[in-house]
Amino acid sequence: MNRKNFLAPSILDANFLDLKTQLDVVFKGNNNIIHLDVMDSHYVPNLTFGPFLCSQIKNYLPNIIDVHLMVKPVDSLIEKFAKAGANMISFHPEASLHVHRSIELVKSHGCKVGLALNPSTPLSMIEEVISTLDFVLIMSVNPGFGSQKFIENSLKKIEKLNSIIIKNSYDCQIEVDGGINDSNIDSVKKAGANIFVVGSAIFKSEDTFKSSQFFHNIVNAD
Repeated sequence: MNRKNFLAPSILDANFLDLKTQLDVVFKGNNNIIHLDVMDSHYVPNLTFGPFLCSQIKNYLPNIIDVHLMVKPVDSLIEKFAKAGANMISFHPEASLHVHRSIELVKSHGCKVGLALNPSTPLSMIEEVISTLDFVLIMSVNPGFGSQKFIENSLKKIEKLNSIIIKNSYDCQIEVDGGINDSNIDSVKKAGANIFVVGSAIFKSEDTFKSSQFFHNIVNAD
């Protein structure tokens, strides 16, 4: 299966006092996906940002906006972020009373839809709906905070998901989020992922531009 690879820097770790400059450095003029980690201090302990920021970024840059909803309940925010310009929306199956209905809600707004799986959430959780998904987001850390250490067992999960997708010829991409850095991104890629969420390794590096180019080149290398 031939999937196009994408780097999806997460602005959770960006300097929000200088966000416009950082957006220019990391996203302007390339095909990097803009990843928004939306937290509600309910489903996860932290609180981040809402649809207004999404709309501001969408009005400024043409890049694909990938919204990861770590919220409960999800349906009202699905609609708000879709209207704010999101192109991809993922949510956690534990956070929806009716997962298939929430999937269809995302699709009804013309967005790509994905389910996000926590480290402890088995792949069996999405067995009945994977054929309807555009992507699956494998969490390689526990959701709610940035700058966490990559959970090594995630590689086996990615490999297993990749085998399921190939065996059944699903048109489904694999996104991975959490603790990706220069020491493990090759392993994540070899396991079968094609969308790579990188946060602190880019935005908290000494040179954001060089770091973003480094990861972009690795992701897009043959």
